[in-house]
Amino acid sequence: MLFAAWWLYSPILSLFGRGTLNAQLSVVRLRWMRLSTQRAQRPFDAILLNQIISSVAFFGSASLIVLAALLGTFANVSSVHAVLSQLHFVAPMSIELLAANLSVVVLILGISFFAFTYSLRKLIYTVALSGGLPDQAEETPHFTIQIEATATVLTEAVRSFNNGIRGYYYAVAALFLLLGPVPCIVATCTVMAMLFYRQTLTTTARAIGTYVDAVNQEENSRK
Repeated sequence: MLFAAWWLYSPILSLFGRGTLNAQLSVVRLRWMRLSTQRAQRPFDAILLNQIISSVAFFGSASLIVLAALLGTFANVSSVHAVLSQLHFVAPMSIELLAANLSVVVLILGISFFAFTYSLRKLIYTVALSGGLPDQAEETPHFTIQIEATATVLTEAVRSFNNGIRGYYYAVAALFLLLGPVPCIVATCTVMAMLFYRQTLTTTARAIGTYVDAVNQEENSRK
């Protein structure tokens, strides 16, 4: 159920349409790429992209460190099992089952690590595409295609990054396997509900939706 909830999150979220935070931000990124071409100098855009790249690189490095630490526990799994067996809130389990539960956490964090590295590669592609956009170009069909392609690659990079971040949430839910299957199911449902709430019902999501509505009204008034 844990992996099913993770993999089905994005398809289920897409059913909400443009009302989700991720869908709204894709419009914002498209506007960002279009406005960047209207600036005589682009240090501001370069700083923003650099901040995003630094954040992705940080999470990638952190994931690798956590993975190394978790893999290190397998060398002393008997000692870890002895310590956990003394904790009353941890479900009784064999060493093999403990290793299997830890393997689930390692697998989730491993997938997250690859999501972060893939996001980093996409951001590098975005830098190249953004740097190749002409300055203050007229709205021609070819120019529009370049803008939309650059925004799409940036959105895909952020989507990979978000997938890696969600892996952290589900890794926490996987830790509840130490308490038993029922607590893990409850934790997984809680994590999924929290993620959906943050995407649709928070003040941040509503504010971004208001921003996008204002952008759409502004563009429609120019037509």
